[in-house]
Amino acid sequence: MTETNTAPVQIGALAKKLAITTRTIRYYEEIGLMGKSKRLGGSTRTYNRDEVLRLKFILKLKDMGISLKEIQELSEIFDINSQNFDLITPKLIEILDQHISRVDEKIASLSSLRQDIVDYRVRITEMLSKGRGN
Repeated sequence: MTETNTAPVQIGALAKKLAITTRTIRYYEEIGLMGKSKRLGGSTRTYNRDEVLRLKFILKLKDMGISLKEIQELSEIFDINSQNFDLITPKLIEILDQHISRVDEKIASLSSLRQDIVDYRVRITEMLSKGRGN
């Protein structure tokens, strides 16, 4: 399946291609992230190109640490506004900016923790070498 492929893809093939489970895809549908899928013969779920791109977008946001609640907000804005990217973009940028700030805070905290560990290691090493010298 390529990006230009317009043929619907079945849920199992899509899950395999994206290295996720079919249960994950079904769950995203259940909570309203994906919308309702079409079914072949009434039972097998299939997805068109836009739905595949939407799922990839969801997975990318998840990889970046965006919560399902935030993704749901984006999904609602997207669907309510006839899938207009111009209307979803400001909210997406706001969410990404919030996450950048949180990552910066975590980096600062980890940097401080690292320095504390280095300082403690130096003190322990000095204590051990002074103890051996006596």
